[in-house]
Amino acid sequence: MSKINPKNAQNLIGLAGIAMLICGLLPVLPAVAQQASPAVTAQIDEGAGTSVRRATLSSSGPGLLSVPEGFEKLKLSPGYLLEMNIYDVPEMSTELRIDSHGFVTIPLIGGVHVDGYTLTEAQAAIAKELMAKEILKNAQVSLNVLQFAPKNISVLGEVQSPGRIQLLAPEPLGDVLALAGGETIAAGNDVEIQHTGSNGELSSRHVSYAQGGDSATLRNVEVEPGDSVLVHRAGIIYVLGAVTRPGGYLMVNGGTLSVVQAISLAGGTTLQASAKWAVVVRRQGNGFVQFKVPLAKIEIGDAAPVELQVNDALYVPVSTWKAVLVNGSNVLSAATSAAIYRAP
Repeated sequence: MSKINPKNAQNLIGLAGIAMLICGLLPVLPAVAQQASPAVTAQIDEGAGTSVRRATLSSSGPGLLSVPEGFEKLKLSPGYLLEMNIYDVPEMSTELRIDSHGFVTIPLIGGVHVDGYTLTEAQAAIAKELMAKEILKNAQVSLNVLQFAPKNISVLGEVQSPGRIQLLAPEPLGDVLALAGGETIAAGNDVEIQHTGSNGELSSRHVSYAQGGDSATLRNVEVEPGDSVLVHRAGIIYVLGAVTRPGGYLMVNGGTLSVVQAISLAGGTTLQASAKWAVVVRRQGNGFVQFKVPLAKIEIGDAAPVELQVNDALYVPVSTWKAVLVNGSNVLSAATSAAIYRAP
């Protein structure tokens, strides 16, 4: 009888232990696998039915059966395809296409106008016609939208992404501006909404809103499919005279700008400026009017701020004695420099 190496004996004992452990776990593994992965077991057991079950589970996932935004406020229009079901009369179930005149043609009763109706209103209109034509005594109509025809709106002017946006139902003005990326810094306080009526007549309304204003204004104004939204550019005022950067400036501060703010945008006054008065030139009718503004008193709070209007020109005059003093000091400085340069 051959002797067994102690190291080999330890290896044999270890392998035997592992084999016994596996044999003991084999009856338990199917149960554990079933608890840990029921989906895998279902696929193995159901065979061909697995694909059907997977499709049913997937169809309930988020996004696949999502309703388009604004669907709850949907109004029917030409091009929509509807599915009509009548309670207890399945033989009258059919699909209805809204024609270019806004009618659906229903067997036995003819055309019913539904353009501009909600689904609830259209159901009531069809049920009324069925009972008026004595087709049914108590018609209970159910409509589903199979295909819808969303309209576009145009968002133009001072928005980040101007262009056309699909709109299924009326939306608040704030949401429409958000879809266009919001207003630019050059936007003024005038938003124009143009609407084309059923008779083809174009009408427009103006909404006064500036960036940072009351958001309730945007929530309370609705934009309808087919409308055009135009965000007007802020008005321009002109700052001239003894300022650092004379020129035209946008009234971007909510569409308002005071005299002091305008001078600040222009880099402030120069050394030659007259700090006592400034002059505002304003268009009035076919001409112009001008009036003085107590600039010095406004700056120290002794006078109320003066608000500028679109296309106003603010002129800061030059002080004669300051100009002479500044020019004299410049001449003296130049002469001194020249004398020093020429000195032996």
